[in-house]
Amino acid sequence: MNQPVISDSPAKILIVDDDDRNLLALSEVLAPIAEVVCTSSGHDALRQLLREEFAVILLDVFMPDLDGYETAALIRQREQTAGTPIIFLSAVNKETEHLMRGYEMGAVDYVFKPVDPVVIKSKVAVFVDLFRTRRQLETSEKRQASILRALPMAIYEITDRNGEMFRQFRGGDLAHFLGDEAESVLRGDREWQEWVHPDDRLRLSQDAERGSDSVVIEYRWIGPQGSRHHILDQRVRTGTGAARGWAGSLLDITERKELEARLVHAGKLDALGQLTGGVAHDFNNLLAAMLGGISILERRLQLGEREQLVVDQMRHAATQGTELVRRMMAFARQQELTPSSIDPASLCDSVAGLVNHTLGGKVEVIWDCPDAGHNLFVDRGQLELAVMNLIINARDAMPDGGTIHVSISEGKTADPNKPMLSIVVADTGTGIPDDILAKVSEPFFTTKEAGKGTGLGLSMVSGFAHQSGGEIRIDSKVGKGTRIELTLPATRSEASEGKPVRVSDEDFDWIKGKAFLLIDDDDAVRVVLGEQLRDAGGTVRDFASGNAAIAGVERDRESVDFVLSDFAMPGLDGIKTLQKIGELIPNARRVLMTGNADDPRLTFSKDIPVLRKPLSLQQLTEIMTG
Repeated sequence: MNQPVISDSPAKILIVDDDDRNLLALSEVLAPIAEVVCTSSGHDALRQLLREEFAVILLDVFMPDLDGYETAALIRQREQTAGTPIIFLSAVNKETEHLMRGYEMGAVDYVFKPVDPVVIKSKVAVFVDLFRTRRQLETSEKRQASILRALPMAIYEITDRNGEMFRQFRGGDLAHFLGDEAESVLRGDREWQEWVHPDDRLRLSQDAERGSDSVVIEYRWIGPQGSRHHILDQRVRTGTGAARGWAGSLLDITERKELEARLVHAGKLDALGQLTGGVAHDFNNLLAAMLGGISILERRLQLGEREQLVVDQMRHAATQGTELVRRMMAFARQQELTPSSIDPASLCDSVAGLVNHTLGGKVEVIWDCPDAGHNLFVDRGQLELAVMNLIINARDAMPDGGTIHVSISEGKTADPNKPMLSIVVADTGTGIPDDILAKVSEPFFTTKEAGKGTGLGLSMVSGFAHQSGGEIRIDSKVGKGTRIELTLPATRSEASEGKPVRVSDEDFDWIKGKAFLLIDDDDAVRVVLGEQLRDAGGTVRDFASGNAAIAGVERDRESVDFVLSDFAMPGLDGIKTLQKIGELIPNARRVLMTGNADDPRLTFSKDIPVLRKPLSLQQLTEIMTG
């Protein structure tokens, strides 16, 4: 059987009368109140009720074929129209028994003809207003139900059934949590608590039994398909005595929890990045003193074979420290990058030469580096280090041997004017469990044994990728291996040459006879670098602060060829120091030294080069003679 259409259409009045004159008169009186539909028989009235919903029915009692009482009985039998108000109209049958029969048929009123227009209008207006109010409430309820269905939440009641608490869901989107299992829970075949994390079930029941009239609890919930959620369960007491129960809501706060975790993580990374910059500055000063001191000892002393071996190990340890600082700065995205055009094939060749001797006989590397039509446009040294780190990690994930596949291809990009290349390093190793996959790029996080990893490898790769304008993606399955993809900027520019040629000791001749002004608040750096310059034939005046250096120049205007100043110093920093000295001795060439790369002021002048610590005479020579 068809059902009446419930919509937001205007309220309607149905008038049923076999006399056309009555229909005309009543419709004229009632038209200002609502839309009027007229029919001349009970059969026509029933057909109208199948199609539409009416606020009120005015029904003539005496009609041929189907009279008003019979029509009313049929209207009341249908669930969809049983509650529609009926006002009987009659020109005869004014006896009490007819009035009672009319009310028994479900009439709300019984009006005699001729009808008083004012009276009938006021009576009908009441039911039209009630209809409109009900429709507004229904619309509001539907809107609320739609909102609830759009939210990741469900509404429930908990009642006591023979001493056992029974949860019944009343609204919301239960399918959001349970999918196809929602129906079994609504029927009562299964219970919500079945999916609550086992470690949280006891706490959930204990909180409900504390005697409080309200409970707010968060717990973990594992869905039928293994999906993991965080649930906020809020409930309040309802009823009294035997009818006492709970009314509450379940809200999926998984996204909020994940966002909170990301914000906390981002805050930690930001704090660690700031700490890294400060640590790098001090550490680079220590390394500069160590490496410079080793060079001085080698120049001044005649070392035997065993002594030279010890010195070589010292230099190796200090160089490893330099590399560690570089990784930390890469994680903090504070290292200085010098992008250049890199041919993918040359990258594979250079990295292969670096790692082949470290892989052992059980690990095979397959290189797939075809001509992709573009060259990579990133810092070559950092890129080689990043790819080498990924390969070494892949090797460590395959203790029994396996295959590492390194490939380079065109990367996906939303902007055709910004080409990208994709570098993929995939292994057949042990894989990474889901619960730690999100942590592997965090600094100092490692799954290796103590002493076998710093935990900075992947964080360095991630920092380098993002600082270069690219991204990193890690996919892994336990027992099947790991796939790491670096997507990096590319260019059609011709590939640059490889690493710059390093200078030899003979190239230090430019230092002979030159006068240097050396300014650094670190005694070790000042002493060691000063001795290196003196050994190379230069004269050095050194100062521990910018103010002391300026005062010294103002006192003694001796000729100065070069001024080397540290950046981070108490009092005047290196920039202000060099600016002031430049005013006093404008012909001297100035160089800024720093162990920290995160200050934008370091690029304050194109005429003053910036050298990163630990500083060597080779670096200084490349800058001064390049």
